[in-house]
Amino acid sequence: MRKISLLLLIALTSFLAKAQDNDPILLTIKDKNVLLSEFNAIFKKNNTKDTKITEESVKEYLDLYIKFKLKVTEAEELGYDTTAAFIKELEGYRKQLIQPYLSDREVTEGLIKEAYERMKFDVNASHILFNVGADALPKDTLAAYNLALKAKQRIMKGESFEKVAEEMSSDPSAKTNKGNLGYFSALHMVYPFETATYNLKVGEISNPVRTRFGYHIIKLNDKRQARGTIRVAHIMLQCAKDATEEKVKEQETKINEIYSKLKEDPSQFKALAKQYSDDKNSGSRGGELAPFTAGKMVAEFEESAFALTVDGAIGTPIRTDYGFHIIQRLELIELDSYENLYNSLKSKVSRDSRANKSKDVVIDRIKTENKFVENLSERNDFYKIISEDDLLNGTWTAEKAKSLTKLMFGFYAADGDKIEFTQTDFAQYLEQNKPKVNPKNAPKVVELVNKLYSQVLEEEALKFKENRLPKTNLEYKLLYQEYRDGILLFELTDKKVWSKAIKDSTGLQAFYDKNKNNYMWGERADVTIYKCSDEKVAANLEKILKKKAKKGYSNNDILKMVNVDSQLALSIEEGKYEKGQNELVDKVEWKAGTTIKNVADKNVNIVVINEVLKPEPKQLNEVRGLVTSDYQNYLEKEWVENLKSNYKVTVNNEALKLVK
Repeated sequence: MRKISLLLLIALTSFLAKAQDNDPILLTIKDKNVLLSEFNAIFKKNNTKDTKITEESVKEYLDLYIKFKLKVTEAEELGYDTTAAFIKELEGYRKQLIQPYLSDREVTEGLIKEAYERMKFDVNASHILFNVGADALPKDTLAAYNLALKAKQRIMKGESFEKVAEEMSSDPSAKTNKGNLGYFSALHMVYPFETATYNLKVGEISNPVRTRFGYHIIKLNDKRQARGTIRVAHIMLQCAKDATEEKVKEQETKINEIYSKLKEDPSQFKALAKQYSDDKNSGSRGGELAPFTAGKMVAEFEESAFALTVDGAIGTPIRTDYGFHIIQRLELIELDSYENLYNSLKSKVSRDSRANKSKDVVIDRIKTENKFVENLSERNDFYKIISEDDLLNGTWTAEKAKSLTKLMFGFYAADGDKIEFTQTDFAQYLEQNKPKVNPKNAPKVVELVNKLYSQVLEEEALKFKENRLPKTNLEYKLLYQEYRDGILLFELTDKKVWSKAIKDSTGLQAFYDKNKNNYMWGERADVTIYKCSDEKVAANLEKILKKKAKKGYSNNDILKMVNVDSQLALSIEEGKYEKGQNELVDKVEWKAGTTIKNVADKNVNIVVINEVLKPEPKQLNEVRGLVTSDYQNYLEKEWVENLKSNYKVTVNNEALKLVK
């Protein structure tokens, strides 16, 4: 006996030594080990550049990794991983992370490809809905189905789809839209409805289509090439939806003046957008907006944009809830490539009802891989101990099944992991999931038991796979760890660095005072720029400027004096600029009192140098964002040094050579 034990001990020791050689401990922080395989996987994930891995690059990343782990260790020591908020947030992320592992990749890839192919077209469809719940009694399901057939028969005999929809549809909007849902594309409707619609020919009417809402009769009214993505520029004058009549009239007059200029010379669009658009972000780019697709802009703006048929075309002024717009089409881009849209489509498909197809495949695989055992006769025992009254009154309890204790189903993994679900477990599940039933359409006992049994079987199968993933899938294990550590790191870093730098006004001021020479203004000019629409306006303005100091005119006074006949005659900008910040200012000799007149974009600009400011430190309120960022870096560096003193770090340099 001792001999056998000794041989086992020698074999086991040899096995463990070999395993340790294959995956040695690379790093120890406090009393926690990081294996070579773990670091290798993380290093490879974050070192995606096609550059040769060097000893220097490994050590550089290891230093970053140690800092990261030190902060996580500190968070754990402070108990951040035990708070209710942390546990709740991590569970939310876990549910998201687990989803790709609970679906079949091949089926999912097919669904993604199918969605992309459908996105090449917009469809316009009408429907007639007959509400019936997904778990309704067979008689109610049949009744709804027969009503749907009756509706189709009426249409096939010559009645208009619109009339039948208005009279029979359960969809309240049918009273006004006659069942017409307008144009839509893939991933905008529930999957069975989308599939039925895309499989129809224009003008064709479907047989009853079942969704979770009930049965639908669908008519395909039109199918067109997708509109694609459009790039436009616009000139916008702000005018709120509830603006006064006076404000609306003022802005409408101004937008029409701008449009008149564009009709005379469309090439002015960029210059006019820079000068007059209230959308300053796009105005600085000549009015150009980010590209958009159908459904991304307010309806009036979208329709006007897509109605422009050629690049460069300019539409007549329109009004939206935001104000008045003149739109110029720059480019119409066709549907992006499958490769570029893949990740976005994958995410959308995973959240869509079509994902159930993939989940069904996974559950079948879980059963196959884990020697699934099922005893349906044990399920059927519950038919006899649940009465109709129990269902109606919600009075059934697990106590009524205390004599039922047999195994209903089980999953048995090859490595010894298992999960077994007994009649006792099911009785408790039934008690916890008492249905709220309507006496008029209460489900039959058999239907209810079967439904809940299928439900819990699916839940337990997926739970079994979930619980085993950290053991069976290194990718998931590391990803989950990354999110867990990331949440901990965020909470503690926020307290030690980010929020502290923002809230610690005394510390921030002291840091600024010590380092203010790092935040210097260069030489600047205090400038006023008068933008005139033409030479006549400029000549009039020059006369006024000569009297400005003596008369005490403000710039607002000057605007009222000049813009008598047109709001576009004069605009004024004031500011302080360093060299290179403003093209107009750069052309002027930087000397107080200097004035220069020049023509730019067919406008006349008069630039006045009010004062030349010498280099000086920026005030804290002028550079608070940058100072705060630098202060945060200072706090973090100081924090990391303290952590290195508090927690022992040991690196296995021999194992480090094996990183690849």
